[in-house]
Amino acid sequence: MKEITAKIIGATIEVHKTVRPVFLQSADEECLVHEMRLRGLTFEGQVPLPVVYKSVHLDCAGTT
Repeated sequence: MKEITAKIIGATIEVHKTVRPVFLQSADEECLVHEMRLRGLTFEGQVPLPVVYKSVHLDCAGTT
């Protein structure tokens, strides 16, 4: 668990150092996905998350 955590934190720091806070969230996310894959991490990206907000059903899904 500590090894995976270190890889995730390392990937996040690398993206932050490389792109700084210049990109949009979606661009930062794509950079992080790439960096995590470079580090051999396998994961499921954004998944559909049904949300009800003030009686409205929202489809909070990603595409990664």
